Amino acid sequence: MRKVEVVPYKKEWSKLFHDECQKLQDIFGSEMIKLYHIGSTAIPAIHAKPVIDILAVVMDVECVADYNKEMEEIGYDARGENGIAGRRFFRKGGDERTHHIHMFQKGHEEIARHLAFRVYLLAHRDEAQKYSRLKQRLAAEFPDDIKGYVNGKNAFIKKVDEKAKHWAKRGDHHVNEVD
Repeated sequence: MRKVEVVPYKKEWSKLFHDECQKLQDIFGSEMIKLYHIGSTAIPAIHAKPVIDILAVVMDVECVADYNKEMEEIGYDARGENGIAGRRFFRKGGDERTHHIHMFQKGHEEIARHLAFRVYLLAHRDEAQKYSRLKQRLAAEFPDDIKGYVNGKNAFIKKVDEKAKHWAKRGDHHVNEVD
């Protein structure tokens, strides 16, 4: 059973992201267009589950399964779409999860949503701190219930997604240019 653990930000998360990116580039080569660090571990000064979330943009999502064997060799479990149409999801570490990879084909709407959410929280520290406090409270409330923890974040995430979408449309920042 996975424990719900939320810890303070760690500088090493950035290095873990970059180290994993090199492995992914080596496997996917020219199929890989861009890699982004997303999720709470990409936002300094907030608490997070210590799982590195990586958004990978690929040329053709239908080709991703061709690399499942190589992904398994570096510790990943291929989960298919895992609830989001057009995504290929990989997880590493079993119940002691260390990484999630969310792969989308170039142009998929989820790419902009994930990036807008991250950049919005980076630019709005008060919102990021609200998210941090929510995550800490939910982790304490649901220490053995990952579904309860995730469900408890849904309303906040949807609200921030809406704010981020409108903020991104104003165009006074560069959502797609931040790694």
